[in-house]
Amino acid sequence: MLKVGVLGAGHLGKIHLKLLQQSPKYELVGFYDPIEDYALEVAAEFGYTYFDNIDTLIQSVDVIDIVTPTLNHFECAEKAIANGKHIFIEKPITKTLQEAESLRDLVQKNGVRGQVGHVERFNPAFTAVKDMIENPMFIETHRLAEFNPRGTDVPVVLDLMIHDIDIILSVVNSAVKEVHASGVSVISETPDIANARIEFENGCVANLTASRISLKNMRKSRFFQKDAYISVDFLEKKCEVVKMKDAPEHPDDFAMILQNAEGNKKQIYFENPEVLQNNAILDELESFAEAIENGKTPIVSLKQGAQALKVAQQIIDNF
Repeated sequence: MLKVGVLGAGHLGKIHLKLLQQSPKYELVGFYDPIEDYALEVAAEFGYTYFDNIDTLIQSVDVIDIVTPTLNHFECAEKAIANGKHIFIEKPITKTLQEAESLRDLVQKNGVRGQVGHVERFNPAFTAVKDMIENPMFIETHRLAEFNPRGTDVPVVLDLMIHDIDIILSVVNSAVKEVHASGVSVISETPDIANARIEFENGCVANLTASRISLKNMRKSRFFQKDAYISVDFLEKKCEVVKMKDAPEHPDDFAMILQNAEGNKKQIYFENPEVLQNNAILDELESFAEAIENGKTPIVSLKQGAQALKVAQQIIDNF
């Protein structure tokens, strides 16, 4: 059982506190939040132990779970790593790429492990099909959200689109060649709507759209590859796989057959893989515990978190 402490008791921090207390893989020691009056209310309401000193909490645990605003990520993580603690850090990993790369190097130097909270990697709709996504050549993502003041301290790319950037980088085995983007600020000081086109060295193209001022919520991705199309609905937790195979010589009457100009015939098959419902946040936290216990690289490493931030920054720089 790993002793864990949480930094930050906001909306997401309280979710982490609840799940860590329930998990058999962790012993929740307590939490720290700089707003003392609020922190005392959280401690009184839920029974968590409040530490009024961040250093005391760090010294008391094996793992630090950083759920603070992004601006504070680097400072908190650097302090924890310097004290030999493993870190789980919410997305985006840090405010700047330089900070992210510094943390990536620090965990290696200090012999600890770090994981970034890209929770969509644990979405059951994605995990149901991720092994079927092989060399996609076109990807389209839409991540739309109704307006919520929480998160508007950063551009929509870092708030929402970075989820899809991370997913795309996890399935495209190629370096980024070029990025084109546009963004519009509607209600915030930073862009609220963004579209990006990422071209990879292997010819794959990804088209991403994100908005935080939509009238409805949507989180959908589509992956196109040779002889297959895979769709993932991250919000509804549904997925579909459409495959094309050489048509049999005598297809049945209800078979869907396509014939190209050269006369080649393909039969279309529809699959709906089983989606096993889960708590994705609990799964990512427990997968980190397993990585620590087994001495393995976390599913979303700090290196991968830094790569996602690098592409996000390229998109922002193109506005």
